Formats: sequence, structure tokens, C-alpha cells
Amino acid sequence: MIGVLARPHILTFLETRLRELVRAHGVCGAQLAIHHDGETVAIEVGELEHGGGTPVTRDAAFPIGSVTKPFTATLAMTLVADGDLGLDEPLGRHLPELDELGDRLTLRHLLSHTAGFACGPDSTEVSTASPRRYVADHCQPHNLVQPPGAGFSYSNMGYVAVGCLVEVITGMSWAEALEAFVLRPLGIRPAFICRTEVPPSGRPVATGHSVNPALRRTQPVRQSIAPPEAPAGALAASAVDLVALGRLHVGTGIPGLLPGSYTERMRQPVPCADPYGLADGWGLGLAVYRGETGDWVGHDGNADGTSCYLRIDAVDGWIVALTTNTGTGIGLWKDLGRHLAEAGVPMPTGESPAGSRPGAPPRDCAGAYRNGDAEYLVTRSGGGLTLTVDGSGFAVLTGADGLTFELLDHSSGQRLPGGRFQRDRRTGEINGILVNGRLAGRCHAAVMAR
Repeated sequence: MIGVLARPHILTFLETRLRELVRAHGVCGAQLAIHHDGETVAIEVGELEHGGGTPVTRDAAFPIGSVTKPFTATLAMTLVADGDLGLDEPLGRHLPELDELGDRLTLRHLLSHTAGFACGPDSTEVSTASPRRYVADHCQPHNLVQPPGAGFSYSNMGYVAVGCLVEVITGMSWAEALEAFVLRPLGIRPAFICRTEVPPSGRPVATGHSVNPALRRTQPVRQSIAPPEAPAGALAASAVDLVALGRLHVGTGIPGLLPGSYTERMRQPVPCADPYGLADGWGLGLAVYRGETGDWVGHDGNADGTSCYLRIDAVDGWIVALTTNTGTGIGLWKDLGRHLAEAGVPMPTGESPAGSRPGAPPRDCAGAYRNGDAEYLVTRSGGGLTLTVDGSGFAVLTGADGLTFELLDHSSGQRLPGGRFQRDRRTGEINGILVNGRLAGRCHAAVMAR
């Protein structure tokens, strides 16, 4: 098969499709970069800020949200490669702030979201806290949704703890260490969306936007991440920057930064990390997506008003990166996959649907579930189920097994990846719900009115 970058006029084809998708989804600006066989093509369309007139350039940095996590994981793995950290050693000797969890938590738990932590406190609560104070106050047993190593639950808390480990071992802040050990060797000019110790590089940074399709209104939004949460989501980068990180996982990687045996460990699925609805597995800082020709890895990221994506095929050498500065970029990404397939990029979607055959939901699933401060309320109505999260209601469409489900957005009619109900292995009772990769434990056993 002829590679996508070797086909005549492929750049024109992709640019045309990207411009069409930007208009169709109301996205203000976007960058697309594709790497294969040692060559990278990049496309930029739209504006850095709605109505501002400043075009998106190749160097422009977009707030990439949780795509920051693979950068933080790469930084942590450089410490493992240097012998400063062990993947499976208890972390208490480095972080006494973990108290009793110090004897149980490992770096593998933190990087793979199997530490058991809830997602994290509201950013406004920790805006003035130091990273170590954050760990002392929040990375504690009262914020566990399950025991360490028991299963997957996506959490920013674990990556705050990783940032603290970096500070303890290197004597530098997370941002300083990331710039010195990862960004600079990759040729990336640092840009962050919250206060850090690294001086601004002066590169342009895209503004995030929210869109109200009904009113056809696009509004700029401010980034709200707190400084101690920076290791989980404070980096701004371009699509070409994301490709640079992806190249660590292709061929011989980047000599002198992280040996291939360690990047291979990052791509290996952790046995107990099952992120149903987000991906097909999870490694060390990287989600795993099953494809027809083999596994891809990567990460999605949503900052305030941005949607960004990275996918890597380490075997055949493909890297795809998309940055958008609008919340509706998630729809653009889904539609882009079809056009990439037309261009010969065999990228998997990464979605885990509940299944085409509907099934009856468990009779005992209605009730309240909690992950930290977030409450998920499942109620029965009209013979079906409704899930309410932070005041937004979704219809629950269960699959053939009754436990897995998709969500139907009442306002848009769009089907969304959902999750599954979890049964207690001893009693068989429903004791949790996994939604968008986050596990919420049952608050009470009483079944609500049918």
C-alpha cells in the first residue's frame, strides 16, 4: 500500500477536508499533522481567536488539556530509566505526604490510572496550594473510589502526585524538569496555560471557545486549571509538537532521551486497567486502541474550549495529531477519521460501543453514585434509564449484556460513548458505574422508584 504522504495531491485533499470540517463543526482554528516514513505534513486553518483575524500558524500552541499526561509520563519514565524511580516500588519514601498510601501506591498505579483516586477537587479549591500540599490534602484514602491496583478510574490526582515525585527527585519544578528533559530535547518551545517557573517563550497561544449551536454563538473562554494541577493538563503545544512526542515511539525513537525498551513499556496495557468507553486498554500515560492491523496508542485532551488528539502506530510508523481551539472539535475529530481512511491512514476510532443489540438494564442499578465531588444519579423513567450528571440528563441505552451502555444526549440527539455498571464480585449487586473512564461508587443500596 502506498503511504498517505507519498500519494499525489494528498496534502490538498486533507486541507480541503479539514476546512470543510472546521466550517461544519463551528471550529475557530485547527492544526493537523501526520507523520510517516520519516516525513511530516502539517495543515493549519482558521483563527487563533474568533473574529480576531490572527491566522493559525504551524508554531501556534493550543491548550492540549490531558494530552499533557503523556509528556508527564515520558518525564517520569526518564527518571525510571536513570534508576531514580522504580515502576513498582512503594512511593512513601519519596512522598511521605501520602501517609498510609505510601506503602501501597506505585508509579505504575499513578501513570495507568489504577491508583484508585477520584478525579480530583475543583480547581478553585486548590488554586493557591503547593503541589505537596495538594498531595497531603487530597491524595488520601478518603478520595479512593477503589483500592490501588484494583481497576481503572481516570484521575488527575495521580498526575499531580507524579509531578511531586519529579520535584522531589530532580530538585526542579515539574515545568522546569519537563522543559529540560523532554521539551528541549524534542525541539519544543515551552508554553503553559497557568503560572509556572518557566519563562514564557513568546509563541502564540490559541484561545479556547465554547459554541452554542442553537444561537450560533461562539464565545472565548478562559483557562481554569490550577498551578498544582499542571502535570495533568497545563501544557500548550502544536500538532507538530505532538508528532515530535510521538516519534519517541516510532523506529529508534529519539536517541539520548528515552531508550526504546522504556517507551515500549509505556505502550503495554496494564492488566487491571480497563477504561471501557475511553479506549481498549491503558498503558503508562498512553491509551491503547485496537486496530485492524495492530495496536495504536495515544491520548485525548480537552482544556477549556479546546479539543486535541494524538494517535501513534509504533509498528507501521504512523503518527496523527489534531489540535482545535473549540469544544466542538470532538465532532470534527470523529468525522476526520473517515477522511483519513480515504487517504490510507488505518487509524482506529478508539470507541467501545455498548453493542448494536439492546438489552434490559439491571433491575437494581437505579440510585446515586459518587466520584469525589461528582454525583451520578440513575433513575427509571418510562421504562428506560436516565443518567444525570451535574444537572445534565442523558438517556442510558444498555447493550446486550445490560451492563454496558451508550448515552443519548437529549439536547442534540447525539449518541455518546458511555460506560458500564459494575457488580460486586461477592454479592453480585451493582456497586459502581464507570462513566467516561471514571468509576463512581454506589452511595446507598436502595433502589429508587420505578
